[in-house]
Amino acid sequence: MAELSKIVDLDEFDRKILNELRRDGRMTFTDLAKNVGLSKTPCQMRVRRLVDAGVILGFRAVIDPAKVGLEHVAFAEVKLSDTRETALEEFNAAVRGIPEVEECHMIASSFDYLLKVRTPDIRRYRSVLGEKISSLPFVASTSTFVAMETVREAAN
Repeated sequence: MAELSKIVDLDEFDRKILNELRRDGRMTFTDLAKNVGLSKTPCQMRVRRLVDAGVILGFRAVIDPAKVGLEHVAFAEVKLSDTRETALEEFNAAVRGIPEVEECHMIASSFDYLLKVRTPDIRRYRSVLGEKISSLPFVASTSTFVAMETVREAAN
């Protein structure tokens, strides 16, 4: 099972830096420093410390899924036939290899995992479900919910 992360002690400046970078991860250090009320060098040192501590996991481009033909979103409930630790680890490792699975969450419910799957259309989703998700280790059953509209989504 994954180790629990140690909570990092953040002060007011660290929180301001994180909020600014969450809003615009491409801003210059000069602008970031100005926005949070620090000079450039201490701001850069704080960002480096936040990266080294694992608070900031990376910087990436946020892509509009519709503009790259990936508008179809489905959520798949997955029930496993075995939930012992080795089975969970095997499932977790295998699901990471399916590029269409954007998110995978272990759930405390009548099912074991909730997967967010993004594909071009329902036909491709059906193929991913049948050929990839259903073939994952220990999958006993699945249930699908198709998103009709995305009202709010976190920018990854």
